[in-house]
Amino acid sequence: MARILAALSGGVDSSVAAALLVREGHAVVGAYMKNWINEENITGHCPWEEDIEDARAVADALGIEFRVVNLMRDYRERVVRYLLEGYEAGITPNPDVMCNREMKFGVFLDYALEEGFEALATGHYARKFTHADGSCDILRGVDGNKDQSYFLALLRQEQIRRALFPVGDIAKPQVRKLALDFGLPNARKKDSQGICFIGEVKMSDFLRAFVPDSPGTIVDSQGKRLGEHRGLHLYTLGQRKGIGVPSNAFREAFVVVEKRGATNELVVAFDRPDTPRLYARRCRIGELSATREALDSPRPLLAQARYRTPAMPAEFIPTGEGRADLVFAGPQRALTPGQICAFYDGETLLGGGVFGEILHDDGNSATHSISTRASSGSLAT
Repeated sequence: MARILAALSGGVDSSVAAALLVREGHAVVGAYMKNWINEENITGHCPWEEDIEDARAVADALGIEFRVVNLMRDYRERVVRYLLEGYEAGITPNPDVMCNREMKFGVFLDYALEEGFEALATGHYARKFTHADGSCDILRGVDGNKDQSYFLALLRQEQIRRALFPVGDIAKPQVRKLALDFGLPNARKKDSQGICFIGEVKMSDFLRAFVPDSPGTIVDSQGKRLGEHRGLHLYTLGQRKGIGVPSNAFREAFVVVEKRGATNELVVAFDRPDTPRLYARRCRIGELSATREALDSPRPLLAQARYRTPAMPAEFIPTGEGRADLVFAGPQRALTPGQICAFYDGETLLGGGVFGEILHDDGNSATHSISTRASSGSLAT
């Protein structure tokens, strides 16, 4: 039996994951990653204290040791800075994917290994398959509605080898039932929907605590002024809600199709299948990461452009230096610079990368170019 560190977030999924390992006879220790506290008085509920107490109560119910591991400094440097610099540069970063690579299976896994643990267990809905040579693949979770393999797309082989996903073979309703069967005190706790390890805070409120508003003009594709925006960093391509421009007489909603940094203009258009710049088939991917085998040869694969959207057939064409061209079999809505694209072969996760340049049929492109300047808000610890 193994000595395993179980990441306890205070939620049901990670709690059941720990309970399953205890039932199997492993030597399990529970630990809460303390990455953030709501010290900036950001509007919203940031229940980290409640989560710690819930995690502690679960550990007590399971009869295992519990620790709180303070990783706030690393989180600010590795995730929050990445988040803020990305939005300031006009792209849409993905803190949840980066948090898994840099924090949970980064510094937290390093902590686990330094403390003598053999593996780190989480409540992700994903599966792991170990090959005869000891190498490992990540597979989609059996519950298609909860599959979270997308968020693991940038993990490297050495991280995957040490990872355990005990609930990946179980459907969410069964996980809830197991929580009740185990007598876990948080069995009926609602799932959180907030930013990774920050809490249920609106992204716009979080950003405004660090990045000052930079108002500009909202225009249509012909340049007609339609209103004012609060700052390009508060909007993302494909966004429909919260733009501040009313729909037309036919109740057609506007959607963001472009952010013009040079003129500080937010370009919107009606959300239609033929709307220029809203759909694209070709894009360039950067910062490629492979889970097991190198992504260095042209091949067909399935590409998932965002969480909770289907993976679509695409042609993967590596171009060197951690970059590749990706050609989807059909038009994709609102491919967004800065977001993560996950690659699959069937249910097997191959890796992923970051959307860079989005190539449109009109010959124009949207480009991902992360700024290296520090955020406007303080990140002092």
